[in-house]
Amino acid sequence: MRGPAVRLVRLGRASLAESLRAQEAGAAALLRAGVGAAERLVLWEPRGPLYTAGLRGAGGGAAAEAAEAARLRALGAEVARVGRGGRLTFHGPGQLVAYPVLDLRRRRLALRAYVAALERLGRDACRRLGLPAARALPPPRTGVWLGDRKLCAIGVHCGRHITSHGLALNCCTDLTWFDHIVPCGLEGLGVTSLSQELQRHVSVEEATQPFLEVFQEVFNCSLSEEPGLEE
Repeated sequence: MRGPAVRLVRLGRASLAESLRAQEAGAAALLRAGVGAAERLVLWEPRGPLYTAGLRGAGGGAAAEAAEAARLRALGAEVARVGRGGRLTFHGPGQLVAYPVLDLRRRRLALRAYVAALERLGRDACRRLGLPAARALPPPRTGVWLGDRKLCAIGVHCGRHITSHGLALNCCTDLTWFDHIVPCGLEGLGVTSLSQELQRHVSVEEATQPFLEVFQEVFNCSLSEEPGLEE
């Protein structure tokens, strides 16, 4: 029997600001109500090209990071610093982004075990979609890989046992945006997508249902739709 339901918040195509508000509202509700509050899974697809840097930044100091941000904005992308772990990466249309807002103390999960669960989630979703060779690799190569090509990036934050941020699965993402950066600070490694590997168009919509099925298996829960976040 599966545990309590996790509330599913589908934002569709959304801005970074909208996605951050949704996960922050979920985290605030968990902190406010404690054991009685529902956990949430926020799903969204970036509305436009977006580069985000985590707590480690892009590397190279403040002046270098400012110059890098200006260069990327000149390409027509939004650039933002966010509160997750990791360095610079790209998000854009054709990418399924998931922000689980979970209580790790309630689930009796250490942070590293939680990251491993996210890797299993991404790996098994890719396998279910037709890529049996998808796998997780030892640190620092977090995420889901096919050989030396990353399919799914992971970057999380955990405060007072409540998780935020999460993972981004490339479905039909325009991968040329990754050419302008060193994704996640890992030199010499590639980026790929479900569409590129399967040699057919795989939309975010097609990938979502298998992803949600695996999420329920990995986190031993059911999902209930939430039309809007409570204030």
